Parts: sequence; C-alpha cells; structure tokens
Amino acid sequence: MSRELSVRAATRRFVVLTGLRWLPVGISTPVTVLLASDRGLSPADIGVALAVYSVVTLVLELPTGGLADAIGHRPVLLLSGLLSIAGTLTLVVADDVLLFAVAWALLGVGRALDSGPLEAWYVDAVHAAAPGADVTPGLSRAGAADGAGLALGAVLGGLLPSLAGGALAASLLLAAGLGAVSLAGVALLVVPVGPPRRGGRSALRAGLREVPAVVGGTSRLVVRDRVLRRLLAISALTGAVLTTLELLGPLHVADLVGSRTEGSAAFGIVIAVSYGAGAVGALLAPAARRLARGSAARAAAGLALLGAVTVGGVAVAPGVVLAGVAFAGFYLLHAAAVPLLQQLLHARTTSGQRSTTISATSLALMLGGLAGSLLVPRLAEAAGIPAGFAAGAAAVLAIAVLSLGLRPRDDCAVTTPGAPEAVTAP
Repeated sequence: MSRELSVRAATRRFVVLTGLRWLPVGISTPVTVLLASDRGLSPADIGVALAVYSVVTLVLELPTGGLADAIGHRPVLLLSGLLSIAGTLTLVVADDVLLFAVAWALLGVGRALDSGPLEAWYVDAVHAAAPGADVTPGLSRAGAADGAGLALGAVLGGLLPSLAGGALAASLLLAAGLGAVSLAGVALLVVPVGPPRRGGRSALRAGLREVPAVVGGTSRLVVRDRVLRRLLAISALTGAVLTTLELLGPLHVADLVGSRTEGSAAFGIVIAVSYGAGAVGALLAPAARRLARGSAARAAAGLALLGAVTVGGVAVAPGVVLAGVAFAGFYLLHAAAVPLLQQLLHARTTSGQRSTTISATSLALMLGGLAGSLLVPRLAEAAGIPAGFAAGAAAVLAIAVLSLGLRPRDDCAVTTPGAPEAVTAP
C-alpha cells in the first residue's frame, strides 16, 4: 500500500540508503583485484573478467531503468541488492577466470538495476509530498553520504586484511554482510509512491512487456530535449575525465614518489582523501547555486571551469602533496556540480520515465569512461602522462561550455518556489 512521506522523512531515508549502498562498494574496492591476482589470475585475465562487468552493465542499463519505471522502484532495488550480495560472495570463493567472470557479471546486473530507482523514488516521494519542491538539498546530502560511504569503506577494506592475518576475502565477507544490511534497509524504508500497483507474476509480466515502450519513449524524449541532450554529453565527458584520473593518477603519483610500491600506498591515501572531499563538495551544491544567483547552469559551469584548473594542476604539481590536493580539489568541485545537474535532469522528465532517464545518463557516463580508457592511455604513452591530464582538462572545459547552455529557454521554463530553473517535462 502507498504511504506518503514528508519531504524531511523521504530525504532522511534517501541519505541513509545511499550511504548503506556505497559502503560495501568502498570496502571491496581495495581488495578485489588483489584477490584475483593472489589466486593466480594474470592482469590480462583480470581485464577479461572485468570486461564482463562493463559489458553486462552497458547492455542492461536502459532496460533495467525501464523495468523500474514499469514495475516500481522497490522490487528492482531488492533484486539489485540480492544479486550484488551473490556476486560478492562468488568473489569470495572464485579461483579461476570463469568464476571471477560470473561474479562480476552478477555485480554488473546488480549495478544496472541499481543505477536509477533509488534516486527516482526519492524525487517522486518529495514531489508527492510537496509538488514543485526543490530536491537539490536532498541530492547534495545523498552525494555526501555516497562519498563518505566510499571513503570509510576504502579505509575499512584496506585495513581489514592486515587485521585478519592477510585474508583478503575478509573484506569481501564484510562487504556482503553490509550489503545484507542495505537490502534490509530498502525493504523497510522504500515505500511505494503513487497509485497502488498490481502485484504478483501477472504484474511482473505486464511490466516486462512495458519496458520497450518506456525505453523508447524516454529515448525520444532525450533526443528531442535540448537540455537532456547536453546533460548526456556532460555525463559522457565526465566519464572520460574520471577514467583519466583513475588510470593516470596512480602512475603519476608513483613517478612523483619514485617507487611503484610507495606510490601505490600514496595513491591510496590520495583517493581516500578525494572521496572525502567529494562528500564535502556535495554539501556545497546549494551554496554554489546561491553564489550563481540561483542559476544551476551558471553554477555548474563555474565549478567545471575551476575543475579544469585542478586537473591541469595534477599534471604540473612538483610534488605528490600538491598533486594530491589538486586531485582532491577536482573531486570536491565535481561532487558540488552533480546535484545541480541532477536537479536540471529531474525538472525535464516525468515520474514514469525518471528511472530510465537516469539510466541513460549512467550509460553515457560508462560510454565516456570506455572511450577514455581506450584513448587516454595511448595518448599518455605517445606524448607523456601530462598530455593525458591536459586532455582531461580540455574535457572539463567542454563540460563548462555545455553547462552554460543548460539554462531552460523562456518559452519552456516554469519557475516554482524553491526550485530555481525548474521546468515542466516536454
């Protein structure tokens, strides 16, 4: 049965569930690749198994978003949690390429199912309680919970094996246990929003039949809508920039330190601090919009302009400390811009297409990351690591230019109290 929540209650649940969702991911991140290597997989084997995750997620991104719009957010989130736990436990026992590929395939399906429904549920719950309410503050707090969960998880996941006698799988077992806590949280806190939906197998079959229509309608909406097209382009460029930092960052830090071993430890600190900076940055989104006189588009453009400076700063920093400061600075500025861009996206779509639209931006992010992973390393190999960072800075400058065009035109804007630049869906 549907039960209307207040804006404050919906926000509180969204923030808690976001933190619980990303805490297990942070715990497993430092040990997963090391565990595969420890069990005999070569770097090429690990790359093949990880490619399964990427392919599965890419293929299912839009259909799973359509499934959430068709049958509801809660059942899709529950299925995502179950598959993520199953994938993590499979990693614990995996000892060859096939089993690691199966584990990452399960995690990929879980990730695809999870990419939009929780955020879509939150926006729908807020709009049900207070039509026209501004969701940016809630999105920024959830972004802070996201970053905090990843940072705390990375610290726990990195330290636990040393406390467990070198057992890398201990971190994965903890991640699976906390995944079960997250699953229980979804079951308790995500209440249906809107008209009651039919239950049972017939509802599931009907929902599955609706998926192609939902995906097709959302795709047409994105193609027609100028703001949504720009948001997808920004998402793709963001994926390329993040991939650049994650691929070249460890190598650059190791070069600055003068040792691969010490560089690995130093980069671990840099990335943990950067996750923490992202948590702080997400909380700054409303303040950034106020500084831009209520314009989310101008605020996002300004943050991207500063972000381009920080990416360039990583390349030219003379030491690892300054490079780490610039690295964390980008994460802070990027996290501050994300809730503003999300607010603009939600203003352009309706409840029936919200999850699919979020999935479309996630798909663009992954495609951009894939392009970055293919092109940037070759550029760095041919012209040096600083050239790779320069390409990343140029991509952030392109994000700034695209962001300036996100402001809705006067003929389609419908400003509502507390929701700057909000518009009705076309």
